[in-house]
Amino acid sequence: MIQNFADWLVFSIIGLDNETAFGSAVNFFVYDSIKILLLLFLISALMGIVNAYFPVERLRNYLSSHRLYGLQYLLASLFGAITPFCSCSSIPLFIGFVKGGIPLGVTLSFLITSPLVNEVAVAMFLGSFGIKATLVYVISGILLGCVGGFVLGRMHLEPYLSDWVKQVQLQSEKQTAEWEQERTSFMQRLPIVIRDSWRIVRGVLLYIFIGIGIGAFMHGFVPEGFFEQYMSRDNWYAVPLSVMLAVPMYANAAGIVPVIEVFVAKGIPLGTAIAFMMAVVGLSLPEATLLKKVMTWRLIAVFFITVMLFIILSGYLFNFLF
Repeated sequence: MIQNFADWLVFSIIGLDNETAFGSAVNFFVYDSIKILLLLFLISALMGIVNAYFPVERLRNYLSSHRLYGLQYLLASLFGAITPFCSCSSIPLFIGFVKGGIPLGVTLSFLITSPLVNEVAVAMFLGSFGIKATLVYVISGILLGCVGGFVLGRMHLEPYLSDWVKQVQLQSEKQTAEWEQERTSFMQRLPIVIRDSWRIVRGVLLYIFIGIGIGAFMHGFVPEGFFEQYMSRDNWYAVPLSVMLAVPMYANAAGIVPVIEVFVAKGIPLGTAIAFMMAVVGLSLPEATLLKKVMTWRLIAVFFITVMLFIILSGYLFNFLF
C-alpha cells in the first residue's frame, strides 16, 4: 500500500518518469521515508506499552545477571532473521530495544542479522544457488550476528551511546516507575505513550531524511554493473575490496540477490559476491546516518569495522567451500 501511494504521488501527481534515474530516486525516497517513519512510531508505541505492563528492565536485569552461555545472542539473531527488514528499517526496532535497556551486544546481534537474512532473500537464494549454498548463507548470517554481537558486547560500548538515547532511556524508566506507583489504567497511559513515540520520531526526523536521501541517490544513480570491474579478478584482496566498495550502496537482500546471480554468472567467485551482498544490505551510509542519533561516531566506527571484518571472513569461507 505504501509503494502504491509512492507510485501514485511521484509518477501520477508529480508527473516524474519512472524510467529515469531521478524519478526512481524520488520514488524510493518517498516510499522509504513513509515506511521507516511508520515503523519507528508503531514500534516506539509498542515498546512504550510493553514497558508499561512488563518493565523491560526486568528482562535487562535477567540477561545481565544470568549466565545464558550466548543463548541471548542466538535468540536476538534468530529474531533478526525472521524480521523482513533492510538495514535502515531495522533501526526503529533497534531504538526500541535500546530504549528498553536491552544489553547493547544483544541488540547489535539483532541489528547485524536482520538485514542479512529474511524469508524472501532465502527463497530467492535457494532458487538461484541451491540448498547447500543457501544453508551456508543462512547459518553464516546468523552466526555473524551472534559472534559480532558477543564481541561488541564484550567491548562495553554503552558509554558511547548518544546523550539523546540515554535521556530517552532515563525518561522511560522514570515513567514506568510512576505508573507502577500510581497504578494508572491503560487508557490513561496511552496518550503519554503516543506522545513519547511522536517525540522519538521528531527527534530522529532529520537523520531519517538525510539517510534515506543518500540511499535514494545510490538507488537511482549508481548503475548495477558499476562495481563489477573491481570484483572480477580472483585474487586475495577481491573480498575486502568488494566489501569496502559495497558500503556506499544501499539495497535490501531481496533486491540484491538477482545482482549477485549476475555477478556469479560472469565468473565472480560466490564468496566474493556474497561478501559484497552482505556489506550492501548489512552496512550502508544511510544506516550510519540514522544510527548517528543513537550512537556516537566512535561507536558507529567500531560497529562497522567489526561487522566488515566478519563479512570478509565469511567471504573467504564461502570461496573455500565453493
